[in-house]
Amino acid sequence: MDPRHVRTAADARAIVEHRGLDHVKIGVFDIDGIMRGKYMARDKFFAALESGFGFCDVVLGWDSNDQLYDNVKVTGWHTAYPDAMVRILPETCRAVPFEGDMLLFLAEFTGEAEAVCPRGVLRRVLKRAADMGYKVEAAAEFEFFMFEETPHSVRAKSYRDLKNVTPGFFGYSMLRNSVHAEFYKELLDLGAGMDFPIESLHTETGPGVIEAAIVHDEALAAADKAALFKTFTKIMAQRRGWMATFMAKWSPDWPGQSGHLHMSLSAGDGGSVFFDAAAPHTMSDTMRWFVGGQQHLMPELLSMIACTVNSYTRLIPGFWAPTEANWGVENRTCALRIISGSPKSQRIEYRIAAADINPYIALACAIGSGLWGIEHRLDPGDPVPGNAYAMAFPPERGLPRTLSEAAGRLLESAAARDLFGDAFVDHYAATRDWEEREFRKAVTDWELARYFEII
Repeated sequence: MDPRHVRTAADARAIVEHRGLDHVKIGVFDIDGIMRGKYMARDKFFAALESGFGFCDVVLGWDSNDQLYDNVKVTGWHTAYPDAMVRILPETCRAVPFEGDMLLFLAEFTGEAEAVCPRGVLRRVLKRAADMGYKVEAAAEFEFFMFEETPHSVRAKSYRDLKNVTPGFFGYSMLRNSVHAEFYKELLDLGAGMDFPIESLHTETGPGVIEAAIVHDEALAAADKAALFKTFTKIMAQRRGWMATFMAKWSPDWPGQSGHLHMSLSAGDGGSVFFDAAAPHTMSDTMRWFVGGQQHLMPELLSMIACTVNSYTRLIPGFWAPTEANWGVENRTCALRIISGSPKSQRIEYRIAAADINPYIALACAIGSGLWGIEHRLDPGDPVPGNAYAMAFPPERGLPRTLSEAAGRLLESAAARDLFGDAFVDHYAATRDWEEREFRKAVTDWELARYFEII
């Protein structure tokens, strides 16, 4: 049986038995989009397919460095870190190509923990869309830098003087992708084999930077594909003695790394609700309202997109990253880019996102804010012509400049609470506040160079 044909618990049991597996891999994605998981014995897996299993809820109560939050209610020392129930998702079955016949299944939190589960929050937003009569298609594209380094070498170097896989400015380079054709083929084959097929793959401008666009799918499946792409690209790189980073910006000398999201809405009959042949830019009223909601709520919801302290080093003028909540038609200087054309191609590119996103939370934000715009019939105004960096916008279009500020805006957002629920908003905002407080403990190289001698 092909793993991509698994749909039910019975299918999952059958493929495990057919492959003679004693164990399978189970993974969940945490608040930061990091995959946490384990090998699970076959008999336990079969039982868990029916009734779920307990997974220590500390993965919802610690950061990307496994440090425990001191400001969340969902879990902590006050709850003694109990198990939270998790459901296995048979339809997410994947073969793991470098582990023989091994299979991977994704899972998601249920019960009380479901309120803060990243996959759960996206599911709730998509249910809202379905209740409105819409189906959402989405896709992600990521830029990432590749290094001839290992987890040990980068630490030994204190993350300085790292060796990129290739040097120089070589955007869309046939030279670079031909010299390293084996790596490109390996990554393309990985995507095909693990059901996150790559639509396009090319070098970007900068040393060792690559961009991959993942084939579109229904939005929940698209988020699975994006999260798995990030995880297994890093795994594949490390298995060959390299490293990939999806930081928003790893160096002040190079542009940041985008994680742009594409999305479109269709009706029950499959027809596009974004396309109107008679309208300017073929944008239907529904599409205009969707864009209006995204633009209006972007300053309030930014922490769900710009989710790390590092995210905000990318959001500066002139570096291919938006600095205001604005939109334009085929305009890459705007936060929202409208791609117009045929009913099949009419879509929105959510360009504010960087490669460091948690795909589930980022898509929940981008789609949820658009649905909110439809519900409230928010018109976005006129599109921005030309260079958005050179234009002035109303203060309400301005974006928070720090993660802490963005988390505070999220806490105060009535729309966020309506879209995502109080439990998620309170928990997520607390985790972002924690992230910035951890950063404030650091003494950076910039501070040492600026103040050590002269002050």
